[in-house]
Amino acid sequence: MSIWHKGKVAMVIGLASFALGACGNQSDSIEDQSVSKVEEAKTLVVATSGTLYPSSYYNDSNELVGYDVDVAKEVAKRLGVEIEFKEYNVDGQVSSLTKGEADFAANDFGLTDERAEKFSLSEPIKYSFDSMIVRESDDSGIASLEDLKGKKAAGEPNTSYMQLAESYGAELVTYDNATNDQYLTDVANGRTDVILNDYYLQKMAVAAMPDIPVKILEDVYFNPNETGFLFVKDHEALREKVDEILAEMKDDGSLKALAEEYFQTDISVKSDQEFDTAASN
Repeated sequence: MSIWHKGKVAMVIGLASFALGACGNQSDSIEDQSVSKVEEAKTLVVATSGTLYPSSYYNDSNELVGYDVDVAKEVAKRLGVEIEFKEYNVDGQVSSLTKGEADFAANDFGLTDERAEKFSLSEPIKYSFDSMIVRESDDSGIASLEDLKGKKAAGEPNTSYMQLAESYGAELVTYDNATNDQYLTDVANGRTDVILNDYYLQKMAVAAMPDIPVKILEDVYFNPNETGFLFVKDHEALREKVDEILAEMKDDGSLKALAEEYFQTDISVKSDQEFDTAASN
């Protein structure tokens, strides 16, 4: 899901006072120059959407912020380089990696086995589960995943959420990097019936727009999952370097602080929520 307006394509934070350490160069193999590439460019290029509240979005000051965005900024700071964000839809972010346009993608990406076949995955920065947004007045006629048959499910094409909806017989209505207000309004007015997505993203989006008569379907939670960053499959050196920094951020409490800032709860640790295990995808 996504939210708010789009603005500037890139935002750069200041160069820190220290450079990438020699250990980064040592972790680069002859084939894998991913760390030295960032070091030489003095810039970490990150693919994101700029429309996914509260992971990657523009605030009222037209600044690109969000949980994934701010974690990526801190990674760049600790690497001692600038950061540049490039904005795409989900398919575009994935393509940016294979085309060499970005060093990693940060946009609440699920760390799935399917993705692991194509990309190198970071350590988790968020633990979550999935839920469904429906109309407030009648729950869109949905009380379980089995009720998705014949319903209109909204989302970006080729996502795991849309694949799950389709597997239960839903009719897919696709969007291209749309904002959350468009998604929620379409459910409210009946253009669509349901949105499957991450629970915490949905919780924050619904709370941000209380005048749109939609809600999260209560007690229908499924697919416990982890999210993090995507890297090119062969760029293990950079992925390992970023993982080292993420471990430091967990240890010093900075990851928890960002989690609580954007989600009002510590999503950097696993939830004890019970799930419908039959819906795991």
